[in-house]
Amino acid sequence: QVQLVESGGGLVQAGGSQRLSCVVSGGALNNYAMGWFRRAPGKELEFVGGIGRLGRSANYGASVQGRFSISRDNAKNTVYLEMNSLKPEDTANYYCAADRGAALYSSRTNARAYDYWGQGTQVTVSS
Repeated sequence: QVQLVESGGGLVQAGGSQRLSCVVSGGALNNYAMGWFRRAPGKELEFVGGIGRLGRSANYGASVQGRFSISRDNAKNTVYLEMNSLKPEDTANYYCAADRGAALYSSRTNARAYDYWGQGTQVTVSS
């Protein structure tokens, strides 16, 4: 059974940086495109970014473009979300997700495409 566990959340000041990790077990990471999503209080689930199976391509949501970066280490079965220039509006519960159906070099933005999800990690950005 594939399981995803996020870590690295916490409280950070506006303008600061935070790195989230997502460890995948029960399956080889290179079988999946990976995505990060977030949900802020009272808001819908939002696509943050995704990375293809081989890590050669990534795409990002408009609100984080240029500030966030996704990478993956297939040997360690781990995906990372590097968040820079954080803003209070980045406060949310962040989830990683695995998609086994994406094309080799792409990642999808629709949450319904993802097969497995982590439990989430809270990021709070103070002003």
